[in-house]
Amino acid sequence: MARSTKSASGSGAGRRIRQLLIAAGVGAALMFAVQGGEYGTRDLMRLRARRVKLVTTIDSLQHIVDSLRKYRQRVETDPALQERIAREEYGFVRGAKERLYRFAEPDSG
Repeated sequence: MARSTKSASGSGAGRRIRQLLIAAGVGAALMFAVQGGEYGTRDLMRLRARRVKLVTTIDSLQHIVDSLRKYRQRVETDPALQERIAREEYGFVRGAKERLYRFAEPDSG
């Protein structure tokens, strides 16, 4: 009788270990199904975040390009803007009534 008691308890422990191994295998298979492969869930989330960042950058750059196109059009067609740029950038003066004075630093040599 002692043998049958040990045998019954031994097979119960073996059955429990087998169930744990099966559960671990099923868990590993589920984990691989969610995370595994070329594009796992974590990779897809990273790609989605990167896409959002790139779309935001593209929109920002498109806004800058549009502003520069408008400014270019104004530079080519607006005489007041052309005069302002000529005065500020190149030191041009208008007409005979204006004089331009430049103050230069003395040479250190």
